[in-house]
Amino acid sequence: MTATILDGTAIANRIRAQIAEDIERFKNQYGYAPGLGAVLAGDNPASAQYVRMKRRACDAIGVTSVAHVMTADSTQEEVEQAVKALNDDPKIHGILVQLPLPKQINEERVLSLVSIDKDVDGFHPINIGMLAMKGREPSFTPATPTGCMVLLQEADAKIEGANAVVIGRSNIVGLPVAMMLLRANATVTICHSRTQDIPGIVRQADIVIAAIGQPEFVKGSWLKPGAVVIDVGTNQVDDPTSEKGYKFVGDVEFETAKEVAGAISKVPGGVGPLTITMLMQNTVKAAWRIAAKSTN
Repeated sequence: MTATILDGTAIANRIRAQIAEDIERFKNQYGYAPGLGAVLAGDNPASAQYVRMKRRACDAIGVTSVAHVMTADSTQEEVEQAVKALNDDPKIHGILVQLPLPKQINEERVLSLVSIDKDVDGFHPINIGMLAMKGREPSFTPATPTGCMVLLQEADAKIEGANAVVIGRSNIVGLPVAMMLLRANATVTICHSRTQDIPGIVRQADIVIAAIGQPEFVKGSWLKPGAVVIDVGTNQVDDPTSEKGYKFVGDVEFETAKEVAGAISKVPGGVGPLTITMLMQNTVKAAWRIAAKSTN
């Protein structure tokens, strides 16, 4: 068996074309483009790269973007003021607080300041709380977990009644994607650093979401034949054969996994492009809602 390779770039391009049409309708109706504001504090090169990628995606699709960029020694007040400024800007419809924040910043306080109407990252405590509760609907869901769910749909994975294993319990990916799978009626197991016999648990899984941040952690021999595998990891490893001297690999050992899985996402080019696309989709959704409120 050789797995179907889930191409996140192709899927994202298709969805972005639909979003671009929606943006044109918005501009024709209201006379301005949807806007996304980013807050970046610190010297994490990966975070800076993510913000640049998101702003480039905005430019390409027709979303206005602004960024408040601060140093690693920024104060709580400075970060909070940046969020408040974006809250007060009527042309900004979505706010992205790039995580992680520097250690001296109270992350929960900053995220709770983001207007619920502009929480396109889906990390506001109210949105996360709504996601966790039966019978509630969050205004937005986090971009990367939503991208994982889109990939599962593209793989035609049967989620209802499936055994789903999420490896990793971060606030950004592991916990929210586990809640989204539970809402879709999967039976969900979350594995983490204290879990006993992770390979044995993974072997029972119809769906595997790998988001542990360890290069090639999940081996093909762990997988149930035909399982759908979504690899969220992006890990830089040395590669003397590469011009740059390094390459990026996922949390799954791709070469062995593709011989066992029914479908698997690639790294790079799997979840990553969809993360940014879901952020764009949430921003446009927020723009329509906010504009409608302001004209009522």
